[in-house]
Amino acid sequence: MLDTSHGLIPPLRVPVGADPERWRTLPTERTVVVIARTVTSTVRVLDVLGPVFRDESRVDLVFAFDPSSAFNDGVHDLIRSVGARVLPWHQYRDLSPDLVITATENADLAVEGHTAPVLVLPHGVGFHKVVPDSRSDQDRLAGVVPDALLRSGRAWLAVSHPDQAEQLAAAHPLTRDRTLLIGDPCHDTLVNGVGLRAAYREALGVTGNRRLIVLSSTWRDRSLLGRNPALPARLLAELPMDDYAVALVTHPNIVSAHGVYQLRSLLASPLSAGLLRIPPTDGWQAALIAGDLLIGDHGSVTFYGAALGKPLLLGAFSEDEAVPGTPMAELGKQVPRLEPGAPLRPQVERALTDSVHGPADSESLSRLGAKALIAPGHALRRLRTAVYGLLRLDLPERPSPLPRFAPEDPCPADPRPDITAVHVTTGVRDTPVGPQVAISRTPAAVGHFADPGDPEITNATEDGFPSVGPSLSADTFRHLSCSDLERDRALTENASVLVRDAVAGSIAAADRWIADVFSRYPGCLLASTSVADGGCRVALRDGRTVMAPLSADRHGAMVAAALVYALLRSGRPLEAVTFTLGDRAGATVLRVVHRDGAEDLGSAAQPDTYGTAPVAEEFAERP
Repeated sequence: MLDTSHGLIPPLRVPVGADPERWRTLPTERTVVVIARTVTSTVRVLDVLGPVFRDESRVDLVFAFDPSSAFNDGVHDLIRSVGARVLPWHQYRDLSPDLVITATENADLAVEGHTAPVLVLPHGVGFHKVVPDSRSDQDRLAGVVPDALLRSGRAWLAVSHPDQAEQLAAAHPLTRDRTLLIGDPCHDTLVNGVGLRAAYREALGVTGNRRLIVLSSTWRDRSLLGRNPALPARLLAELPMDDYAVALVTHPNIVSAHGVYQLRSLLASPLSAGLLRIPPTDGWQAALIAGDLLIGDHGSVTFYGAALGKPLLLGAFSEDEAVPGTPMAELGKQVPRLEPGAPLRPQVERALTDSVHGPADSESLSRLGAKALIAPGHALRRLRTAVYGLLRLDLPERPSPLPRFAPEDPCPADPRPDITAVHVTTGVRDTPVGPQVAISRTPAAVGHFADPGDPEITNATEDGFPSVGPSLSADTFRHLSCSDLERDRALTENASVLVRDAVAGSIAAADRWIADVFSRYPGCLLASTSVADGGCRVALRDGRTVMAPLSADRHGAMVAAALVYALLRSGRPLEAVTFTLGDRAGATVLRVVHRDGAEDLGSAAQPDTYGTAPVAEEFAERP
């Protein structure tokens, strides 16, 4: 009989089966069966089994796939991806293992005739959450096995803090004296990786002084994504891309329930804008360490961030799911909430500033973590001792020293996009050495998610000009800038500035490209290109071309166009200017020349549909 619940899984003949002795190579004495039911629980077991059985030849290790979960998708693929032996669920019932290890409490483990102890590892931080019961229409405490298994005397529940044993005994008396104080190997791993923060940031492409905002969402409708699925896009639309990066960590049940395809569809705009989607099975620990601010909910990743002392905001929190009196419930009371209806950037900046000037908050969160997690560094040793004890097997005569692994480098699940269309905001102010222009950019792919209360948008008049108001000076301007390789033609056709992606080989080639751009795109006001060995050329429709000795690449051409745009809009001369972009600062001297054959200004554009392009007269040559 074949189990067809997830493809064809044939029964095993080795290392377990009817006659495994005929086929085995290793001199094994014990058999351990790992129950794999969800991706979440399977990952937790995989994280610890390697170190626990390091260099061990006396133990056969096989996985039994229980397909009964609503979140079984991806489990079989995960097990096969690590090269483990997988047996179908019906065959597990016919085995006589020496120990069963699992991080799922929902599998039907009270099998008649089985006498092996069952070690249940937590797949989160403690027992702080109420979840749906797959056996009824009620909710239950996550992490507690059914009473039938507890009554059998076979179950042992690993806990990460002594208080959890008392909590379980009060809620489920049958758990009394059935717990083992192990600690939390996942927390130990996080602590081990703190010193690699710079390497993790580099792996994510977050360099310099950019701040990494990490979003963490558990599953169900009261999670961060369940309550605010547009939050990743809104953050990317409001936070300057040269100052911030945004990463998203999702609970494995989200992908198992809805599929990667639907998740990518939901996140299509933010992924195009540079969202770092971290795979739910790998990389979230390193991303958490790399982050400057965590925006989470009532999931375990949020609690791990608190235990590390990370600056924290709650984007959602379900009081109904957090068990009263637990450290997670306390976290929900202590941590400030993100106000989804208010502008996000001020809230993010305030949280980051408070974390610098108010270390007491970080210390308070760390103390809260200590209420659920004992001192790190010993969980694997305790777990190995417990496992060998349950197996009735002596530790190896020369046990391998347990490694203190740090998380692997994070690797986003999607290719990094080439962001070729941006909304550019320029602020101009006078200094003793001349005008200074502060440039900031946000990806145009998420422009429609921008906060409608943003003064740069709210104060834009119908003709595209920002009006002078209490929250916006006349020297702040916004425009749409696109590379000529932008695939969304609606953006290209509405851009105020078009930038040549490739470096022009000569001034003549640059001017031919400029003439072609103005001919093809009547909405374009400035065409900018870099020239090999010639800096950048920013062309206006009236024949003026501004020379700027900046880097000969798309970035240099974009900066040059932003400077020209800002100075012309503010009525300042096109001469010496300093500028900032993110944590970079520079200076350049602009020089105006005239092109031959430029078209008349009168044929220039009307305002774009994005409300960011000025009418052409604003760029008319000033006396």
